Amino acid sequence: MTSQSQGIHQLLQAEKRAKDKLDEAKKRKGKRLKQAKEEAMAEIDQYRMQKEKEFRLKQSTIMGSQSNLAEEIEEQALVKIQDLNGSYNQYLESVMNQLLSMVYNMKPEIHMNYRPTN
Repeated sequence: MTSQSQGIHQLLQAEKRAKDKLDEAKKRKGKRLKQAKEEAMAEIDQYRMQKEKEFRLKQSTIMGSQSNLAEEIEEQALVKIQDLNGSYNQYLESVMNQLLSMVYNMKPEIHMNYRPTN
């Protein structure tokens, strides 16, 4: 009987040791997963910062060229406005004279398609 109880006691102890080892392995696995997750998050943050830096660099390059384009367009618009004002001032007198001569020298005529209704 004592050998049986001793065998049972040994089995219980072995089962307890196996359970302890299993619990310890689960804890190590949890720690490894947590560590891997932290490393992955750090790598993701580093990658995100690198890509944001590249994006800002490209954006500043593009926006810089866009601001130059805006300045060029503004300059071209001012030159065009000045040209139009010059043309306006140059032809104002002759256009006004033509318009006034057409108004003053009206010759009323009956249109050739007019037919009396009587």
